[in-house]
Amino acid sequence: MEREKVSIDIVKKLTIKNYNNPLNIIKENSKGYQFSRAEIINTYINYCSNNKININKSLIEKIKLKPTRTISGVVPITVLTKPFPCPGRCIFCPNDVMMPKSYLSLEPGAQRALMNKFDPYLQVKNRLQAMQNIGHTTEKLELLILGGTWSVYPRDYQEWFIKRCIQAMNEFEYKKEKKYKYIKNRINFDTTSTEIDPPKNWKIDELLKEQAINSTAQYRCIGITLETRPDRITEREAIHLRMIGGTRIQLGIQSTDDTVLEKNKRGENSQDQKRAISILRRAGFKIQIHWMPNLYGSSPKKDKKDIMRIYKDGGYMPDEIKIYPCSIIETAELYDYWKSKRYMPYTEEELIEVLVYAKSKVKEFSRINRLIRDIPSTYIVDGNKKTNLRQVAQEVMKKRGKTCKCIRCNEIKDEVIEKIYADCYKYNTSVSKEYFLTYKSNKKILGFLRLSIPKKKTDHFIEELKNSVIIREVHVYGRSLAIGEKNGGAQHIGLGTRLIKRAEKIAKKYKFTKIAVISSIGTREYYKKKGFEQKQLYQIKEI
Repeated sequence: MEREKVSIDIVKKLTIKNYNNPLNIIKENSKGYQFSRAEIINTYINYCSNNKININKSLIEKIKLKPTRTISGVVPITVLTKPFPCPGRCIFCPNDVMMPKSYLSLEPGAQRALMNKFDPYLQVKNRLQAMQNIGHTTEKLELLILGGTWSVYPRDYQEWFIKRCIQAMNEFEYKKEKKYKYIKNRINFDTTSTEIDPPKNWKIDELLKEQAINSTAQYRCIGITLETRPDRITEREAIHLRMIGGTRIQLGIQSTDDTVLEKNKRGENSQDQKRAISILRRAGFKIQIHWMPNLYGSSPKKDKKDIMRIYKDGGYMPDEIKIYPCSIIETAELYDYWKSKRYMPYTEEELIEVLVYAKSKVKEFSRINRLIRDIPSTYIVDGNKKTNLRQVAQEVMKKRGKTCKCIRCNEIKDEVIEKIYADCYKYNTSVSKEYFLTYKSNKKILGFLRLSIPKKKTDHFIEELKNSVIIREVHVYGRSLAIGEKNGGAQHIGLGTRLIKRAEKIAKKYKFTKIAVISSIGTREYYKKKGFEQKQLYQIKEI
């Protein structure tokens, strides 16, 4: 039986009035059929094109699935590595034999990885296709590689995995014809044949080749995030993470309390954590930590001290944080502790109090990426099953007259830009003085730059970074745009250039002779135009 198509009559209704919820109109007139958002958007675009009607972009935004995914200016592409042993023995970590350690096969990202048999090429290709099908512009991509402890995978697998991800971006083509009909990809993807391991004659030159191609490709990788354990970070490891394109590192901190860490069999302590963060910061990486309240041996009081320590101790001071309250999963060792009543999770009220306190203590230079992990409730034996705890915590804060200072709660989003002004937040870490340079409008962040001033000018384990300050991140907000497109709110009004000039002035003030940027593959051309020269691991500008 032929699949029902989106009715032209339905589309006509969408063109008449700017409905607040166009999906309700479609549902009311679809006679029981369910259409994908991609089908609705494509039919609407074709109808407007054929009838010479202006396309209502705000209407498309309302139809899109999760439009906030691209509100920060880039599109996240999440992929998982193949199942592989992890050296950790953490009692809270689930064990799913079908997944890399700590992941569960029914989680959304894990489902996509399984569907593509952990083939990195197919994961990226199909995610790109899916994001474009629901109306997102996907020319600026952030690659998020998840899967246990990245640093324990063989290095040839790491290099090959990233190479295949970048290659998928380089070979992906998704153009529009005159009538806005989407055409096939340029190459024939074979979804029945998958690759999950590198060839025997693997050479890193193949990765470097794809990186060079991507620097001017249509779909550019503007960031690569990798996750690992603090005890796996060494100076040598940091250099390799940079060589393969890493720009942001996720570290599983979980707790800063050594007693709690020991009880949960983390196999590392707070000194390991701070040593790892100092190495990564000196190498210019953006640092994101995972923090887990409600661990075995902890308490709401200890968790509150923990979050205070994270944003007061110069050994931490993360750029981003994911807060994952501990849940009891049957395949984790913690399940036995719960079963024997040695461990009981917080009540909902206790957990919300901890989260509200945490949100109130996060500094304005840091971003809370997650306030809850999206674990399907069928996995959770006991503990929180609500997926909207962020909203609950925000409502509680609002009633108490408190606000969250984190970047996510204070970025411009789709708000109207009024008078623009410069701002700066300074803070000290164990190895640097950090400048969080911003441009704001009505107290909302339009763009920011993270500038790191090393405490030691000439003593560095990376030769290129001797006598150099480091730009660790430049980010300007606005809806994700195609490369070269000029209508994007805060994007494309010169804020990036102005932020870099401010950074250069500060570098001169401290009498440094160079300014380095930990650029990603897809931003090399941008920094090249700003006078930065590509070296082995960084782009450098003499000042």
